[in-house]
Amino acid sequence: MSESYKTDNASSHTLLEGRLGYHLESALLVRALTHRSFAYENGGLPTNERLEFLGDSVLGLVVTDTLYRTHPDLPEGQLAKLRAAVVNSRALAEVGRGLELGSFIRLGRGEEGTGGRDKASILADTLEAVIGAVYLDQGLEAASELVHRLFDPLIEKSSSLGAGLDWKTSLQELTAAEGLGVPEYLVTETGPDHEKVFTAAARVGGVSYGTGTGRSKKEAEQQAAESAWRAISAAAAEREAAAKAEAENPTPADPAVSATAAVAPAAPAAEPAATVADAVAPAAGSADDSRSSVA
Repeated sequence: MSESYKTDNASSHTLLEGRLGYHLESALLVRALTHRSFAYENGGLPTNERLEFLGDSVLGLVVTDTLYRTHPDLPEGQLAKLRAAVVNSRALAEVGRGLELGSFIRLGRGEEGTGGRDKASILADTLEAVIGAVYLDQGLEAASELVHRLFDPLIEKSSSLGAGLDWKTSLQELTAAEGLGVPEYLVTETGPDHEKVFTAAARVGGVSYGTGTGRSKKEAEQQAAESAWRAISAAAAEREAAAKAEAENPTPADPAVSATAAVAPAAPAAEPAATVADAVAPAAGSADDSRSSVA
């Protein structure tokens, strides 16, 4: 076996087990890391597909139980959407990348040459197989603890998504509510066919609010939508907070305006002068009458 395939040595297993937090039976861990491409190229070895099947069920059970307990008021349909936002190939692949799981997978030459170590489907399947191995070797409690440690952040994040429970749908809901228009995505790609990297920019009303990268166009757009959603949500929250603060603490009137308003009432004081004049006028008239009488 070539050096590139020696991912089942003791040191690499120890490193992976350290990240998982569990020491597993060696043969079981090796099987969990064996992709079918490696098995087929090496005489039909056992693959990780049965463990993947088991791990998928364990993962689904733990996530479903968590959602059921933490969202007592949500209906069944919404709980199912929340679970789908957590238990999907893209989300599992991101968790796998966080563990650098790709470097431990036993891959065939064909998959190795086409970037298989970072393919979302392979990472997701292998992670489920590892969860299945932990369940068989350590039991449900240990497997549940592992799932919580790896997926609780995703469960929490999924709660902030809109009704569609994916970032593109949530961004569209948000921009409609804010009156900003419909989001559009500008996608570029780089790299050879087997190692393409996609970059997406989420634009709304001609303004770019976020970017994202991924191994697929869909993944890049989802990341860009998440970035844009967070940026627009933050701006909306700031406006709301400012409006609330203004309502609770109205801005004092301009002192200059207040001073002018205070002085203005003094103007009618001129009226008494006119009244005095009126009072004097009859007196003058009386004098004229006296003179007439004398005459």
